[in-house]
Amino acid sequence: MTDLPTNQDDRTAVMPTFDGAASVPAPEPAPTAVAGHTIARSNTAQRTALVVLVGIGALALAFIVMILVGVSSESINALAVFATPIASMVAAYYGITLSIQQVKNERAEKEKAIARADAADAGSRETEVWAAQMESGLRVAMAKLAAAGVRTDEVTKAAGTPDGFF
Repeated sequence: MTDLPTNQDDRTAVMPTFDGAASVPAPEPAPTAVAGHTIARSNTAQRTALVVLVGIGALALAFIVMILVGVSSESINALAVFATPIASMVAAYYGITLSIQQVKNERAEKEKAIARADAADAGSRETEVWAAQMESGLRVAMAKLAAAGVRTDEVTKAAGTPDGFF
């Protein structure tokens, strides 16, 4: 048995022991950026809800004042003067917040797409290197078989190479 550390859990790292004592788990890492992003998203949602509630409250207050003062054409015009800017501000805030969220989501998707493209490119390079190594090994084997006077027709056929490849 070795004294190398082993991971018993994804969240726990085991420290190597040097004096034969039992291993002590390392402390858990701090919350990741994903958790911070979730907190920021919930704060934005709470802020949007707060703005909408304040707008609704202001409109309700305007209706109450109108009812207490008396319903007339002047009070309805006054209510329109109060309600229009409040509704416009709430709608504008909601629209801007939604646009900002969409931009954030698109940027995150772009980053994911770039990461996938980079991974595919790295995989392609590794495949090309592997193919070059296999071709080199096949050429060496064919040269050794030819030097030993062994027929290589079966090898060429199994490799799927064209007739003049070697």
